[in-house]
Amino acid sequence: MRIGELAARTGVSERSLRYYEEQGLLASSRTPGGHRDFPAGAVDRVIRIQELYAAGLHSSRIARILPCMRDDGGPAVNATPALVAELTTERDRIDRTVNDLLRSRDVLDQVINTAAGESTPGPQNKERSRQ
Repeated sequence: MRIGELAARTGVSERSLRYYEEQGLLASSRTPGGHRDFPAGAVDRVIRIQELYAAGLHSSRIARILPCMRDDGGPAVNATPALVAELTTERDRIDRTVNDLLRSRDVLDQVINTAAGESTPGPQNKERSRQ
């Protein structure tokens, strides 16, 4: 498939797809006319790349991780102990970020409740107020 079709099917810009290719994250062949031609599996690959970017990983780390992942999900058999350690570190970083965001949300909830003239919910009422 041509780059425009891949962009349309994944919601990723053609510019980003060219960048992915430059970084070794995505591969294409060339038509006799010089146009990029991506395999059907490129859709899953781009989705996987987007997920890894959304998790806060940068392209060089994604390039090391992708060979150890199947594009349709799950691990490939060539994951190494070093990669496992690296991914564990990334997961721990993501966990810290999630916890920081939850604390920030709790503070915002308190400010919103105060600004709305409500009392700040106690621990027993907090879960009910989020529903």
